[in-house]
Amino acid sequence: MSQQHHVTLASAAVSPWAPAEESYADEELARGLVAGDEACLEAAYHRWSTLVRTLAWRSLGDRGEAEDVTQQVFLGVWRGRAGFRPERGTIGGWIVGITRRKIADALTARTRRADLLAAAGSSLALADPAAGHPESTLGRVIVRQELAKLPSAQQKVLKLAFYADLTQPQIAACTGWPLGTVKSHARRGLHRLHLRLREEGFG
Repeated sequence: MSQQHHVTLASAAVSPWAPAEESYADEELARGLVAGDEACLEAAYHRWSTLVRTLAWRSLGDRGEAEDVTQQVFLGVWRGRAGFRPERGTIGGWIVGITRRKIADALTARTRRADLLAAAGSSLALADPAAGHPESTLGRVIVRQELAKLPSAQQKVLKLAFYADLTQPQIAACTGWPLGTVKSHARRGLHRLHLRLREEGFG
């Protein structure tokens, strides 16, 4: 979610000028949201964010990812508000539909990251030099060379993943960076490594 709307939603509970969400009927809230009323976005967040977060957490099993999905859902609600059609269902049902799509996107992204990590990791053979297999040694050399070319933040994330065997949430805790930032650095760095290894005939 954009910084502006993230702050808006995070501060909704203490906003002195925003009407209490209980004061809106669903139909009134939907009309205000479609019209671009940010107070209605705040009310929608108060009313449905717990449900959205719970659905995301049950599907993803990761609270950090569930929070990311929740923010993405309400960003999608705001950006896509003109597409809401009351004749097709309730505003709550519409938000749940967006939630399911964002969860699917998160699962797809997770699979893509895992595939990239496997492709790079299979060529690293980090745990054992694998004597007698010069191609494994060459793969490790290429990966180290390419790691050295990455921006420092991407280097740090991938080295913690490859050499310290840390998960992304653990890397976030270790570095103090948001989980989304860690994921972004890992994704970009792994993509570059993967392409380089394929050029050299690995993975």
